[in-house]
Amino acid sequence: MKKLALFFIATLSVFSVSAQSIYDIHVKDEAGKEVSLANYKGQVLLIVNTATKCGFTPQYKELETLYQGYHAKGLEILDFPCNQFGEQAPGSIDEIHQFCTANFDVHFPLFDKVDVNGKNASPLFQYLKAQKGFEGFNLDDRMGRLLDKILRQQDPDYDKNPDIKWNFTKFLVSRDGRVLKRYEPTVPIADIEADIQAAL
Repeated sequence: MKKLALFFIATLSVFSVSAQSIYDIHVKDEAGKEVSLANYKGQVLLIVNTATKCGFTPQYKELETLYQGYHAKGLEILDFPCNQFGEQAPGSIDEIHQFCTANFDVHFPLFDKVDVNGKNASPLFQYLKAQKGFEGFNLDDRMGRLLDKILRQQDPDYDKNPDIKWNFTKFLVSRDGRVLKRYEPTVPIADIEADIQAAL
């Protein structure tokens, strides 16, 4: 009976996460202040886990170009640094902010560092992963093949779970809060831009 009760509670918790709206989630901004994602209702969101010492770090420049091109039309890019992949997001949030400003003149919102996987994973990324799981890297892409090789050596079944696989994974969220797409870091920004245009 106890096992059945525990199973029932666990099942309920899964259902409550999957039924939750993204607008019910709170995150911390770069100053550590709690922010409700309900503040972004009506906007198209591109949510990304970033790192400042990664091979994909130059994507900051491309993201800023998207932000400058579409922010006035309703796009918001939400930047969540994460140090879980090769410890490639070292330093304080202030240091990360300074790096992004000095090197890429970034203007989109920076939030506090988060974990995206594991027991301490941010509720936001738990929600995003539940909505859009991993669909695989593009193995026609050199970096896609490299990441697949590295991750498969660590875990032959790495592609069977929805975890974030690397820095600069992105999620596109519609104006009404639906998670439309997940993009692995090897997806060209031009492809994402076309989807943003359609969502706007």
